[in-house]
Amino acid sequence: MNRRVTTLLSVVAVSSALALPATAQETVSPTGRAPVPFLVGENLTYDVRFGAIKVGTARMRVMGIESIRDRPAWHVLFTLSGGTIFYRVDDVYESWMDVNTLNSLRYSQNLRGSSERQRLYEIFPERSVFNEVFKKNREMPSVAEPLDDGSFLFFIRTVPLEVGRTYEFNRYFKPDRNPVTIRVLRRERVRVPAGAFDAIVIQPIIKTSGIFSEGGAAEIWLTDDDKRMMLQMKSRLSFGSLNLYLRSYRWATDSIPPGAIP
Repeated sequence: MNRRVTTLLSVVAVSSALALPATAQETVSPTGRAPVPFLVGENLTYDVRFGAIKVGTARMRVMGIESIRDRPAWHVLFTLSGGTIFYRVDDVYESWMDVNTLNSLRYSQNLRGSSERQRLYEIFPERSVFNEVFKKNREMPSVAEPLDDGSFLFFIRTVPLEVGRTYEFNRYFKPDRNPVTIRVLRRERVRVPAGAFDAIVIQPIIKTSGIFSEGGAAEIWLTDDDKRMMLQMKSRLSFGSLNLYLRSYRWATDSIPPGAIP
């Protein structure tokens, strides 16, 4: 059981690439940068629990704007640490996405649990191909406007949504994983360790055997404002529940999101 729990923690890190948004905050630069609801310095910290037991900590951060093949790119980071006395994870997921198109340019996984694993994908939107550098090291077919696990989360925060609607995206950089489906379920008030918020609840579905698989029951709560910050995620599994709860957040401007109770 412990091995299954901590393996699922790694699935959370990859799957957290799906949270949803509504209205994008205008942060357009003179260079034509795409409007986004996040800025460099955003830092979100989560408690990870299996049932009532805290088993780890997760963080999502916007690290900066860097140059990837002479293109300015957002560098976003997701880290996960924790486990049990029998098994631990210390995983790092990094994405670089073009600031003008939000297309994925590079995606890295560094999984340092009981067995170390590192993956690096170089993604070329202009040619609709990607290269898994440390494995096949050859170009594979991709899609025209690719997104990886991490960049998908930040992209989806720019998309308008309506309760009752279902959204489909054929933008995952590995074509056989498409479409990614997002169902917008409801609005409600929710309390997490970071405070109480008005939230919009979504259900993501992707073609995997993990938490967000077809037939699964995972749900994500996002702030019902222009930031679409992920507040919590709950999954109902055959042997228990694996959940994330926002513990703290920091913006580049130190502002408090609308609807929050300080």
